[in-house]
Amino acid sequence: MASAANQAAAGLSLSKFAQATDLKKRLWFTVGALVIFRLLSFVPLPGIDPHALASLFAKTNGGVLDFFNNFSGGALHRMSIVALGVMPYITASIVVQLATSLSPTLEAIKKEGESGRKKLNQYTRYLTVFLTAVQGYFIAAGLESWGASSGITAVVAPGIIFRVSAVVSLIGGTMFLMWLGEQITARGIGNGVSLIIMAGIVSQVPNILSNLFEQGRTGALSPLVIIGAIVIAFGLIWGICFMERAMRRVLIQYPKRQTARGMMQGDKSYLPLKINTSGVIPPIFASSLLLMPLTVAQFAGNKVQGNSRWNDILLTVTGSLQHGSPLYLGLYAAGIIFFCFFYTAVVFNPEETADNLKRYGGFIPGIRPGKSTAEYLDYVLTRITVIGAAYLTVICLVPEAMIKAFGLPQMQITGTSLLIVVNVTMDTVTQIQSHLLAHQYGDLIRKAKLKGGALRR
Repeated sequence: MASAANQAAAGLSLSKFAQATDLKKRLWFTVGALVIFRLLSFVPLPGIDPHALASLFAKTNGGVLDFFNNFSGGALHRMSIVALGVMPYITASIVVQLATSLSPTLEAIKKEGESGRKKLNQYTRYLTVFLTAVQGYFIAAGLESWGASSGITAVVAPGIIFRVSAVVSLIGGTMFLMWLGEQITARGIGNGVSLIIMAGIVSQVPNILSNLFEQGRTGALSPLVIIGAIVIAFGLIWGICFMERAMRRVLIQYPKRQTARGMMQGDKSYLPLKINTSGVIPPIFASSLLLMPLTVAQFAGNKVQGNSRWNDILLTVTGSLQHGSPLYLGLYAAGIIFFCFFYTAVVFNPEETADNLKRYGGFIPGIRPGKSTAEYLDYVLTRITVIGAAYLTVICLVPEAMIKAFGLPQMQITGTSLLIVVNVTMDTVTQIQSHLLAHQYGDLIRKAKLKGGALRR
């Protein structure tokens, strides 16, 4: 049964949108910030030859570079100043979150409240700068040597000056995007960092559709394959919308309270446990780990020539880990399942939740407070994580199977991209509905005050 808030949100009219001045300002600010991000993705690093870079990227299709290029909206392919996007910040946030669960010192800082949260955010920023500097240096060094065996050089003037300028530019671009995401979160609509990632993915949709229809026009793909791919994509989107809203509600009972008027009935509430507690982290981690050896093998293959043993090893690795191969799909599914359970165990602590319930007098009917409650929550969470892991595995493997079966271009349709776009869209729409609902309640309160003042007069 829908809650009162959901029923009120469903009754909202778009006519209220024109009257919500604050909401319109937030939306325009969000759109303007995303436009700035897209403009920066076309500003190249100093000293880059774009034509040579495009020809080199054409030789490494299917690697981890294409995976991260999909998230950056093509900025990595153009090697712009925001080529790394917000991925270093995402990685730093995950590392700090994992370290907080494993380190007693960081866990104590987390429990300090707002001041502890600010300290952890500062540590995340420092780690972001470090990761961006390391990745930027290796990117600059790799660009200088990339394609040397084939006579193509992406860097106009290799040397220490180019490396320093590239590292500084990439650090500045990533930190600016991190700041821009924080501004969107504070002054716009939705989570800023998530919206930046979604904007990069959505910007590739026109290219994906144009390539798909171009292949249909030239006869490379049949019309039935194109229609089938579109229908399956919409089916996946519907499945994501359904599963992301699915949750297991655990009934929480609070004891009766004694008041001056006598005994009152105890309150009831629900502890919502999402089916997919880990979010999009498992597919991202599993994809990165699988695509990393493939990309290393592709880069190393330029330096290995002849019928040597290393050449045979590289050919075996690249052949076994190609998209759609049985080994790739098996390892991908195993990685998603492992990270689902691992990350869920990190972000949700049954013992801490049971202690908080016991502290405030809450209990689960039929379950003793304390250790028994923690064991019950762990049991329920394990069962729903099995469903969440199966759901993520299906969502991520179906596009890979489509790529293999239909001969679609690689790395253009990924389950991770669909998960991010659908999740961020749902979150943004929910926030817009919340602002409209608050505006509607504000109008009702003002009207009630005006009527009350008129009656008093």
